[in-house]
Amino acid sequence: MSSSDLAEKLQKRIIHDFMDIFLLAEMKKGSLSGYDAINLIHRKFDLLVSSGTVYSLLYSLERDGWINGVWNDRKRVYELAEKGKRNMKAITKANEGVQNFLKSISLLNTTVKS
Repeated sequence: MSSSDLAEKLQKRIIHDFMDIFLLAEMKKGSLSGYDAINLIHRKFDLLVSSGTVYSLLYSLERDGWINGVWNDRKRVYELAEKGKRNMKAITKANEGVQNFLKSISLLNTTVKS
C-alpha cells in the first residue's frame, strides 16, 4: 500500500470516527438535514458517505438526546438539544488534548525521519 493510499484510508477512518462531533459542531451554527450533512462532508472532506451512515448517526444522536429532529416542510432537520450544547462545551475543552496528541504524533514522525 502506497503512503498516499494509507493517508487516504486514515483520513476516511478519522472522518467516520469523528463524524458525530463534526456534525454537532456544525449544528452549533444552525440546523442541518441529513442531506445537508452528506453534502457538507462531501464538500469539506471530498468524501462520499452513505445516507444510511449519516441517518443512522443522526437517529442515534437524537435517541441519546443530543439533538432534536423537527419536520420542516418535507424534510427532517436537526438542531442541538440542551444536552448536546452542554456536551459540545466539554468536547471543545477536550479539543486541546486531542491537538496535543496529534502534535506528539507529528513530533514522533519528524524524529523517526531524522
